[in-house]
Amino acid sequence: MKAIAKLITAMCMPWLMSGCQTMATEQDRPARIVNADAASQAALQSVVNDVLNTEVLLADTALTDSSLLVIERNPPRSLQNPQPLGRVMEAPLQFRLVINGPDCILIDERDSARYLLKNTACKVE
Repeated sequence: MKAIAKLITAMCMPWLMSGCQTMATEQDRPARIVNADAASQAALQSVVNDVLNTEVLLADTALTDSSLLVIERNPPRSLQNPQPLGRVMEAPLQFRLVINGPDCILIDERDSARYLLKNTACKVE
C-alpha cells in the first residue's frame, strides 16, 4: 500500500509543480503595468512566448492602459499560400493582469494558469 501511495505521489508531483506559480485568492485585483521599462517588457514578452510556445510581437504599451491583453491568431502561411485569405474563426487568446500583494500576475484566461511577472511594477486598475 505504501508503495502505491509513493508511486502516485511521485507521478503527480511534476503536474502539481508545473504551470501555476501562485494561487488565486480573493485579493486578486485587475491591474496594469506602470513605469514600463525594458525589463518589464522583456518579462511580459518572455512569459507570453513561453506560454504560447512561439514568438509573439507585443506592443511596448501592452498592459499599460488595460488589464486585458488580447492576442489575435494568425492564419498559417505556406509557400503555396503566402497571404491567406478569409477570417480566422478561432477566438483570440486573452491574458489578464492582476495584482496580488506586491506581485504582478498574468493569468491565461484559457485555463486560469498564473504566471508571475518579474521586474514589473503594476497598480490596481
